Amino acid sequence: MKRIDATKLAAAAARGALTLALLSALLLAAARPAQTQTETVLYNFFPPGGYGDDGAYPYAGLTSDGAGNLYGTTHSGGSCGESCQPPNPAGTVFELSPNGYGGWNETILYSFCSAPNCADGSGPFYANLIFDSAGNLYGTAAYGGANGAGVLFKLSPAGAGWEETVLYNFCSQSGCTDGAYPVTGPIFDQAGNLYGTTGGAGQGPAVVFELSPSAGGWTEQAIYSIPTGNSWAGLVMDAAGNIYGTSATNEFELSPNGSGGWTPTVIGTLGGAEGTPVLDKAGNLYGTTNSGGADNCGVVYKLTPAINGKWSEKILHTFKNYGIDGCSPFGGIVLDAAGDIYGTTYFGGSFGAGTVFEVATPVGAGSHKTSVLWSFNGTDGESPLGSLILDSAGNLYGTADEGGSTNGEGVDGNGFGVVFELSQVPHKIATATTLVSSPNPSSVGQAATFTAGVSSTAGTPPNGETVSFMKGTKILGKGALSGGSASFTTSTLKVGTDPITAVYGGDSNFGGSTSNAVSQVVNRASTTTTLASSLNPSNSGQSVPFTATVAGQFGGKVTGSVTFLDGTTPLKTVSLSGGEAEYTTSKLTEGTHTITATYNGSKDFTASSASLTQTVN
Repeated sequence: MKRIDATKLAAAAARGALTLALLSALLLAAARPAQTQTETVLYNFFPPGGYGDDGAYPYAGLTSDGAGNLYGTTHSGGSCGESCQPPNPAGTVFELSPNGYGGWNETILYSFCSAPNCADGSGPFYANLIFDSAGNLYGTAAYGGANGAGVLFKLSPAGAGWEETVLYNFCSQSGCTDGAYPVTGPIFDQAGNLYGTTGGAGQGPAVVFELSPSAGGWTEQAIYSIPTGNSWAGLVMDAAGNIYGTSATNEFELSPNGSGGWTPTVIGTLGGAEGTPVLDKAGNLYGTTNSGGADNCGVVYKLTPAINGKWSEKILHTFKNYGIDGCSPFGGIVLDAAGDIYGTTYFGGSFGAGTVFEVATPVGAGSHKTSVLWSFNGTDGESPLGSLILDSAGNLYGTADEGGSTNGEGVDGNGFGVVFELSQVPHKIATATTLVSSPNPSSVGQAATFTAGVSSTAGTPPNGETVSFMKGTKILGKGALSGGSASFTTSTLKVGTDPITAVYGGDSNFGGSTSNAVSQVVNRASTTTTLASSLNPSNSGQSVPFTATVAGQFGGKVTGSVTFLDGTTPLKTVSLSGGEAEYTTSKLTEGTHTITATYNGSKDFTASSASLTQTVN
């Protein structure tokens, strides 16, 4: 069996446990529709009959240099020949470059275990490579190094080749308090410091480390000890320098405390994540778990920061029991410009060999929709572990841990892996929605019009498409686009300030978008009160009916009460009914009386009054 660490041994065992369930599900899915995407194997590792000089088992995802070249690592193989033939680790750093004829050429930039006792590192794992501004590559190897517990390395162009420098040997401190077995790649901050995680794997704690350049080289310190076991996921940093990561049981944030240290905060309670989380432009955090959920096949999640410093947690997709939509997403996700999510699963799909999936942004107030873009069948790859990358044309690139032209070979018979491209992924055109209102402020009963504008770099979306106008999560109304604009008018808003947004749901070509929030202020409406006497003049002792009528400035049902006064003397307070209040009295004395009706106002309407002179003979 090729797996050499506990989690991969567990994954291989889980494959057998899922086999029967997957076969049963395939019988139910015999009439699946044809896939619209095209998958192309760009490179097959470990040519038949060789010793894997080009590498084998690409666990990590890819990195692009922006010029069309792809870079990655393999866990095994390399120039060490039979001594590192799979399943034994050593590994390579490789580059794939377009050859100009529709194919790709592989170049080995570095083979590990090229130094005695593998002092240069061995067995890169989920470690995506990163570039610095000078074109140097940085990554980690899980094993080897001076202490056998892994290294963080740098590859620099040197003439026609590349030169490796070990920046740090893990487990250099007593008890491995500096960390051991780094399985993920590092990230940079703006000052040039490197951050990453170590797996622990039973030797020392799993930690988040910082590696800082110094006059004598690089200085390492563990800035956070992950308390819940091994860490297999990488880190992401926001523009403010806060670091986000995951552990076996939760998601955490590390914030600079202003004194050179870091303040940890648990922001989520989902565990089982091995893929590096991703931040969107709004500061929301996305990721996957390879287990858990209703069917223990993992989930896609979103964490959203709240004003009070806490985060809300939402499951966007739960992978199903039989794995037709995939099971166990070990890699992280990638977002496109429209907010659609792409990732891979290790198991499941039509052939049980893993999938590429999409979780699309909701249409209007709807839910996320998940689609299987590709099901691996072994010969085109099997069991992808790494995250995907997305180019500007909407094509996805990734690696599959096994499969390819060597499918059926190797220690476990599953092949040695591929680099693949998934082309023609539906790439929605990003849109932007704006919102204005008039008048603002408005009054109760007054018609307020909300106008949304929807635009994109490809022009306006088609006429007739729907924009929903939202008060929080409630739909106030809808409008149809015409020339990129949609309007909705309402007179039902109550007194107060309401945050109103416009949501364009998108279509097959245009991505959805949500507008800025407009704070619509609604004030109390003014009123007009009239007063009438049905017997004027009247005689002493005669019953005189008085009727007060109250009308709102913009109509609407006026509620509340009216107080009748004789001069300054209150007579009676009467509740309005249908906008009217009636009061009858026979106690008016001979002479003239100034009768006043005062509407006392309400939460929606202002007070008003009217008077008349009543003559009593």
